[in-house]
Amino acid sequence: MIKIMLVDDHAVLRDGLKNIIDLESDIKVVGEAISEEDALHKIEQIDPDIVLMDINLPGHSGIEVTRIIKKNYPSIKVCILTMYSHDEYFMAAIREGADGYLLKDSPSEQVIQAIKTIANGESVIQPSMTKKLLSFHQQKNEAEPDKSNELSEREKEVLMCLLEGLSNKEIATKLFISDKTVKIHVSKIFKKFNVKSRSQVIIHAVQNQLVPISHIRKGEE
Repeated sequence: MIKIMLVDDHAVLRDGLKNIIDLESDIKVVGEAISEEDALHKIEQIDPDIVLMDINLPGHSGIEVTRIIKKNYPSIKVCILTMYSHDEYFMAAIREGADGYLLKDSPSEQVIQAIKTIANGESVIQPSMTKKLLSFHQQKNEAEPDKSNELSEREKEVLMCLLEGLSNKEIATKLFISDKTVKIHVSKIFKKFNVKSRSQVIIHAVQNQLVPISHIRKGEE
């Protein structure tokens, strides 16, 4: 059973999420909180597997609460569920260790799938937010260490395709290589970054500020 804690100051939204989650046989809402203080007080008693966290909370923001949870309870997963698609919120949440970032207008089935994916040790990012990463990389002008040298040139190209959200087939077409070769490169990237999913590759790229900017092309709107 996946134990969920809801942190949101809107009762209607919490009730709606709880009703959706309660339809699943393997997921259960075990606690609710409306603020930072409330969440941190209850989390020790409840010991949830995943916290669904709003950003706009009374007092400190959900991003600050995420930072505290990840510092004090590293085994607990946090998925941001918010109305905000702004770059600064997204980037801050990822940097503070959020395991997922979803928008509140996501279909209910997407939220349920995200919960199960995160519980399985992977990470989930709203597909539309991938473009935020591309903008972030393109706008970075300051000189910072390029930690991408652990990748081969071809792996860097594949990485940029992953950041664009391309499928293996699309990557193969773009780079003029076979699907099998793409899978091999993706597997090597996963191994070098010590991750298990494409979303975790994206998070790793952000946290480690990989900036081979010449390879990045902003996705179409």
